[in-house]
This record gives sequence, structure tokens and C-alpha cells, in this order.
Amino acid sequence: MAFTYFCAMLSISKRGQEMPASPIRKLVPFAETAKKKGIRVYHLNIGQPDIETPAAALDAVRRADFKVLEYSHSAGNESYRKKLTTYYKGVGIDVSANEIIITTGGSEAILFGFMTCLDAGDEVIIPEPFYANYNGFAVEAGVKVVPITSSIDSGFALPAISEFEKAITPRTKAIVLCNPNNPTGYLYSRTEMETLRQIVKDHSLYLFADEAYREFCYAGEHCSAMHLKGIEDNVILMDTISKRYSACGGRIGAFVTKNKMVLDAAMKFAQARLSPPSFAQILGEAAVDLPGDYFDHTKAEYKKRRDTLVERLNRIPGVFCPNPGGAFYAMAKLPVDDADVFCQWLLESFSMNNETLMLAPASGFYSTPGLGKNEVRLAYVLNTEAIHKAMDCLEAALKVYPGKTN
Repeated sequence: MAFTYFCAMLSISKRGQEMPASPIRKLVPFAETAKKKGIRVYHLNIGQPDIETPAAALDAVRRADFKVLEYSHSAGNESYRKKLTTYYKGVGIDVSANEIIITTGGSEAILFGFMTCLDAGDEVIIPEPFYANYNGFAVEAGVKVVPITSSIDSGFALPAISEFEKAITPRTKAIVLCNPNNPTGYLYSRTEMETLRQIVKDHSLYLFADEAYREFCYAGEHCSAMHLKGIEDNVILMDTISKRYSACGGRIGAFVTKNKMVLDAAMKFAQARLSPPSFAQILGEAAVDLPGDYFDHTKAEYKKRRDTLVERLNRIPGVFCPNPGGAFYAMAKLPVDDADVFCQWLLESFSMNNETLMLAPASGFYSTPGLGKNEVRLAYVLNTEAIHKAMDCLEAALKVYPGKTN
């Protein structure tokens, strides 16, 4: 009886209850069930590229010769950090090895930023829709996300400066910007970045810059937050090799800042988790030495896929998809009553020639309840033949979906 009583008193933390499920992964069980039925599922729901990880980087890992797999320095291998400075110089970012902490993926870099710069109850402004895991990191850190809504009708351009001004309170400590953006693919212009620079400077805020997709810009040049003058101490760059080198499973990112006070504090969090993954640091270091045209080929492939996807989407009656300027995502408005229900229906109740597709409902990329209800995110990480087949499935599905709105 005592044991039964004790178990009845157990509970989940408020943090655990508030932690949101991933909108990208929550439909996985339905996809697995569809596959067990023999249905082919085209995965446009997750940013897992099918482009091969560079052979030279993988070979560096295979050649690694040591008798003990030791901890690295908590900031990451010095040789890797030094090599990264040459990569950053190549994109116009001047940093030293001592201004870089290697992290376990870009995710840990974001979490380090929240934990280092914000107290529980502080507020961070993020243009929505935004990378869904920002919500999760905010819950972990006890931080409140204050969304500034951008619209699919304007292609998800940066909201007006007045919208930011209205959202700033005494608890506001930072702005987060993903550029190019996940999930919208929007590429922020230098003018928009200068607007953010002024807001950050005027209100003494941190600017957390998630630049995971820096290499994949199709409509203009990338303006890094670290290119902005006069706010060097305000900027925290959060980076990763996951998408850059198609190395998502390596879990290697970087936390970069010129603010020594922030860096010293972040190092204590880095020390607490001991060290980042060793083999993937070797891979990341070797990847810096890839030929200069490596990104030309990958960017051209993604652009071809983007053009295919956007053209096909906008040909479907009732569908609207703005042309994304970067990354490898697109947001589309569908003629459906509820995208969450529709995406599940695609996996549970629809197939064409024994094929269907998996999309990410957009509601999980918004913080404001009710937004994104008829929108989805699509990751164009499949080859153009697969994209065409997936769009054939989508077009056919929308003709018979019971919850179609027009």
C-alpha cells in the first residue's frame, strides 16, 4: 500500500508538461504505419538532405588514428577552432579561435545563448513563423517567447520596426533571427538587418543570429549579424555544420561571439556538458578544406529543387507558395480547413499508386495560437523526380480531401 501511495504522488514537472512536441516529428508514427502497409512516403517534412556528406570529410574520420577516444577541450579542439576562423574569414566574419565554442549541434549553441544571456521570466522577441525548437529551448530556459508575426502574403518579410517597438518591455533581453529563415526560406536583406541593428542598439538587446543556412542563398547576398557595425558585443552567432555539409548526425555546431563576458559565462555551460563529439569535430575540420566550388554545386542543386517545388505548388488550384530566397524550405498555404488534420490524413487515409507524402503542419512554427492553420512547411531535400511525384500526390489528395475549403 505504501508503494502504491508513493507512486500516486509522482508527477511530471511543469517544464516537462509545457515542453512542446516537435511539429516536424510528431507524425512519424503515422508515417511508419503507412510504410508497414507498403506505401512509399515522400518525406518533405524534415530538413534531412539526401545530398551525400563530403567524402573527404568522412575519410578524415576513417583515417583518425588514436588509442584512446578522449574528451576534447570543453570549447572544442583548438585545431578545429583555428581552422574555423579561416572559414569565417571567407564569409567576411573576423573572429579568433578564442571567440568560438564548439557545441553539440546548433541546438546546444541556441540553448547556451538562452541560458547565458537570459534569466527565467525574461522575454525574447522572435519573428514568427520560426524554427519550432526555439519554443522548446525557451521552455528549458524558463524564457518567454514574444512573437512578431510575419505574413505569407508578403513572403514573410521582416515586420515593421513599429511592431518590434510595441513588443519591447522591461523584461525584453534579446531578438532571435534565423537568416536564411527556417521554416519560410526568407532571406533577410541588408536593409532589414540594419533595421534590427538599430533596434538592438537603441534598446541594449542581444541579437541571437541562427545562420545554419548561410551557404544557401538564391536571391541576393547573405548579410550576417556579425557584419553589422557598432553592436559587436550584442551579437551571438549560432552555427552548425548539419545542413552546410549534409552532416546532421554529426551534431557539431558553434557558439561565436566577441563579447568576452558572454563567452566566459557560456564556457561554464560548455564545461558542465564536458565536451562536444570528437569524431564529428574531425569531420568538421576536414570539411573546411573542401574545394572552393563545393557550395556552388550544392546550392545549384537546391535552387533547381526549389524552382521545381514552387512552380508545382503554385500550379495546384487554391495553393499559394511565395518563392523562398534561401535555405531549403518553403511555406505554402493550402485550401484545407486544418493542416494538422490534413497532414495526418495524407498518411492514414490517402495514397496514389501506393505513394503519399509527409508534410510539416505550420501551426507548430507559430507561437500565436490559431496561426498557420492552413499552412505547411515543405523541405525540398529530395531530388526533382521525387518532388514531382510528391506534388502529383498532393494535387490528387487535395481533389478528394473532405476538409477542402474551396
